[in-house]
Order: sequence, then C-alpha cells, then structure tokens
Amino acid sequence: METARSSERQRTAAESRRRELLEAADRVVLRDGPQASMNAIAAEAGITKPILYRHFGDKGGLYRALAKRHTDALLGALRAALDAPAERRARVEATLDTYLAAIEARPQVYRFLMHPSDGADDAAPSPEQGFDVGRHSAPLLRRLGEELGEVIAERVDLGPDSEQMARIWGHGIVGMMHAAGDWWLGDRPCSRERLVSSLADLLWGRLAEAGDRDLRGGPGF
Repeated sequence: METARSSERQRTAAESRRRELLEAADRVVLRDGPQASMNAIAAEAGITKPILYRHFGDKGGLYRALAKRHTDALLGALRAALDAPAERRARVEATLDTYLAAIEARPQVYRFLMHPSDGADDAAPSPEQGFDVGRHSAPLLRRLGEELGEVIAERVDLGPDSEQMARIWGHGIVGMMHAAGDWWLGDRPCSRERLVSSLADLLWGRLAEAGDRDLRGGPGF
C-alpha cells in the first residue's frame, strides 16, 4: 500500500514538474517564436538542458508536448463554437473565427508550431537542432482534420458514405483554414471578419443543404 502511494506521489510530482516546464517553454515561445531554443527554455525553467531532455527526450519531444497542449486548447474552443446555440451559418462562422482569433492572439506560438526554424540552438548540426516542418506540423493538422471529421460525421447527414465524406470535409476544412490563415496572418490583406465571411461562403453550398442528424436536442453542425 505504501509503495503504491509513493508511486502515485512520484507520478503526480513528475506531471506537475512537466507542466511547469511546458509553461516555461510557452513563455520562451511567446518571446522568441520559432527561434526558441532548448538553451533558452532550460534557462527560463532554471534547470540545465540535460534535465529538460530527461523530461522530453529531445527538442522534437518538447515540440510534440507543446503541440498537444495548444491543439487540445484549440479543439476545445472549436467545439465550444460549434456547440453555441445559434443557426448553422453563425456556428460555421464562429468556428472559423475561433481558429483565426487563436492564431492572431498568439502569432509567435503559431509560427513556432507551423514554421519551426532550423539550427536555432548550436552552430554545429545536432539531433536537437530545429524542426522538420513537415514531420512535426503535418501530424498536428492531421489530428485537427480527424477531430473535425468526427464532429461532422456525428452531426451532419451527408447521405451514402456519410462517414467518409465527413472525413474528407474535416481534412479539407482544416487545410483551408490553415492555408488561408497562414496567408492572412502574414500579409493582413483584409479584416478577420471579411476572411471569415468569405471562407464561410466557400463552404456553404453543400453544407447549407445537408440535414442535421438526430442528436436528441443537441446542436448540429
């Protein structure tokens, strides 16, 4: 019994320490964006780099932990927008706006996750340097696409092959949001409201015609 309690205390302490380190990493990312380095994160946390490696393995492990942290938060916000008591068009626009507002509010975090720089830590190449953008950001976008596809499949009746169609839509919508949002965040060619309305127009054809599934009074899509 005492051994079990001791193990639980150790696990809780390790999780708490990991959260503290992720919060330190977040502070550095907010300051430095894609140039955030393991050296800077370790210094912010008041530890040595080997201790940081002990918790995350390498820079890629830290990146994945940060990506999960921010993706979880974004998915929660997107689901809340979809669950709002409003007409479908309004919920679609709210969902698009939630994504764009998130990347606008924390552009350095977005750039760190989607545009990691190479060679930020040391002059000589090493396994900890930089990120492979495709290797790290593609799974993040894929997770968002799968999650959105599941939501669409749960809520919208797309007829035969509805589940497959929902997955196609999920990945397509995420791809559209990412590409349009990346362009907009860099160039700011229009207001966020104009971009939201224009993207909603693009989505609205088949979506306007599809019926909601019976969710026993719950919101549709």
